[in-house]
Amino acid sequence: MEKRTPDSGEDARLGFFGRLVDKGYNLMDHTMIRWTVYAVLIAAAASVPMFANNYVLNVLWNAMFYMLLCIGLNVILGYCGLFDLGYAAKFAIGAYTTGILIKTCGWSFWLTLPASIFVSIIAACIIGLPTVRLRSDYLAIVTLGFGEIVRITARNLNITGSATGLIAIPRPYFLGIHLRRIHHWYYVFLVLVILFIIVSSRIKNSRFGRALEYIREDEDAAQAMGIDTAKYRLFAFIMGTVLGGIAGSFYAVQKTAISPDSFPFTESANILLGVVLGGMGKIPGVILGAAFFAIFPEMIRDVPFIGNTRMLFFGLLLILVMINRPQGLWPERKR
Repeated sequence: MEKRTPDSGEDARLGFFGRLVDKGYNLMDHTMIRWTVYAVLIAAAASVPMFANNYVLNVLWNAMFYMLLCIGLNVILGYCGLFDLGYAAKFAIGAYTTGILIKTCGWSFWLTLPASIFVSIIAACIIGLPTVRLRSDYLAIVTLGFGEIVRITARNLNITGSATGLIAIPRPYFLGIHLRRIHHWYYVFLVLVILFIIVSSRIKNSRFGRALEYIREDEDAAQAMGIDTAKYRLFAFIMGTVLGGIAGSFYAVQKTAISPDSFPFTESANILLGVVLGGMGKIPGVILGAAFFAIFPEMIRDVPFIGNTRMLFFGLLLILVMINRPQGLWPERKR
């Protein structure tokens, strides 16, 4: 019998980037190396405002905002396999809850965060309870409709500012510091990304996360093993919605103005693209996909012969990436 070498055909299929990712997995198995890498990355990110201008900080802030949204969607799509095409509605709910409570009721921003979480849970239950038993394209259509319902409702209610939206939302104070400069918000969102990563990692490595993985891989087999698939799918939907609502609350006070045009279907598609591009279910992949999506178009903005058609060029590049890396830039580890 011919002996099969594990590095021959497998390495050819993985390619250079795949082998690089596998080596990264092997290195991160060592605790000391893993924590050293984390410390270096955080220190490097924290030092960026010391030498970057406001334009660069704005681009990086936008990238971190997409990271928050992609991490939230990853709980729904990457962990549980639920196709959500209306994720923009999740952070719209948080943004409008915070904006309304600050503008209409005079609440402090920090007090609106628990309210935003509560409203996000209610909204997730309203859309999740009737639809948790739906699968694939049926669920995608329902979530798409929910996203449009939220946007159209916000356009037609007086409390949300109708089509004009809410403007002049005051920015908050933190420990006596008025968060009004871009480097303030850079650090705020850097802390949020770290917190979201910790929460998402805890979910993934918990019993709850393992149940979601079983449901994603084979829902019928998971149900046969005794897992209440409807309950766990609803919990995943709630958790992803809460993360999106928190991100939306911070988005509202950073932008100081929100309107229905801030939450179109294209935003949901962009968030979904970041998750799929990076690698569904893998936190580093989701972060890499969100960063790639937000930063790369800005990098080629001033390139001759490309700047005016940069989004077309970016779309072609995405097609090439997905053809050559259908599992994403940083997929789950192959065991």
